[in-house]
Amino acid sequence: MIALSKFCRSSAFTAPLKTFLTSQTRSIRSPQCRFYTTPFSRAKFAPQNLRAGNLLRGSGTIALKLSSDAAKSKKAVGYWLLSCSGMVFVAVVLGGVTRLTESGLSMVTWKLLGEKMPRTETEWLEEFERYKQFPEYKIKNKNMTLGEFKFIWHMEYGHRQWGRIIGAFFLLPAAYFWARGRLTPSLKKRVLMFGSLIGAQGLMGWYMVKSGLEDRFHGVNDVPRVSQYRLASHLTLAFVLYGTFLRTALEILAPAQSIVSNSKTVLSAYRKFRILAHSAKGLVFITAISGAFVAGLDAGLVYNSFPKMADKWIPDDILALTPKLCNFTENPTTVQFDHRILGTTTLSIITILYILSKKRVLPPKAYKAATALAALAYLQVALGITTLLTYVPVSIAASHQTGSLAVLSAAIWLTHELKKLPK
Repeated sequence: MIALSKFCRSSAFTAPLKTFLTSQTRSIRSPQCRFYTTPFSRAKFAPQNLRAGNLLRGSGTIALKLSSDAAKSKKAVGYWLLSCSGMVFVAVVLGGVTRLTESGLSMVTWKLLGEKMPRTETEWLEEFERYKQFPEYKIKNKNMTLGEFKFIWHMEYGHRQWGRIIGAFFLLPAAYFWARGRLTPSLKKRVLMFGSLIGAQGLMGWYMVKSGLEDRFHGVNDVPRVSQYRLASHLTLAFVLYGTFLRTALEILAPAQSIVSNSKTVLSAYRKFRILAHSAKGLVFITAISGAFVAGLDAGLVYNSFPKMADKWIPDDILALTPKLCNFTENPTTVQFDHRILGTTTLSIITILYILSKKRVLPPKAYKAATALAALAYLQVALGITTLLTYVPVSIAASHQTGSLAVLSAAIWLTHELKKLPK
């Protein structure tokens, strides 16, 4: 028995056995360990041994490779969603510039797959003639030249085409990731939601434009414009789409960290801070949407002074319309007043949030997010006041709208970092 034991431990026995086992493990062909091509690798214990990584040579390496592939796949989905959020960001900026240059009503038709761009002078004249049949030309742009029409047409065309590019950039990778099994059940639900929002956004865009093409403008001072309600709805969908894209991408690429504390006092303060952060995010969103009513009614041109409005804290015509409730969405004076109040309130809450962040135990990245939110909020208010005092120039007004998305991004980042609590 002693001699047999020594023989089993000797290289004369172990070397051939080691060679045999190594040759069998090389027969595995699928990185997911689903297919085996030899009698040995089809044995019932083979998958378990591969997962455990303690019997077959190289199984630990395979497990690490599987883990690395899964991480890369997950990151690919995250970067795709982050890119989608960036493209929506650009779409909002383009939409703001289109609105500020009064280009939105230049295209009087809408096709799902896109309109054909005029190529010849004859085609441009035909497009211009179609535009002349609608209120904006008849009431406001009777002296417009063909060259001026081409500019506003190209602005609206670029905005629409960018929206279609977003749809393609979302749908094609979504189909690929879905077919390859790269999406978790919860992500599949979100992908369906994203697709629905993109479709609704496109339809709402055309529904909004139609409101400016309707024959409902008759007075000399009646300016053809899209419905402020539909404009606000269009912007709301864009902000919701952008926010959900960004939040989902952050969850995948930069998972939130938990604070390290068991103190009830610390945890209670942390929860209150988190509630305040979500409140600030909600106010940022509402303030941005109120800006859509300002844009829709050209309310930025009503009172161009700050902080007072025509040397008064509360203007005389703030409730000029009847019924009184209509003033909040149809009276330019009231709409501008509300936007000012919301902006000031939001800035105050964010300032308190920043001060408290220096006195609370928070996850490491939350301090940076709170600082970024405060800095962007002050910059945004400065841009808003400058836009007002300079009578809404396109460049500054577009920067102000872009700033609203930047502030919302910081608020989403902060609330994301505050997501987890110690178990």
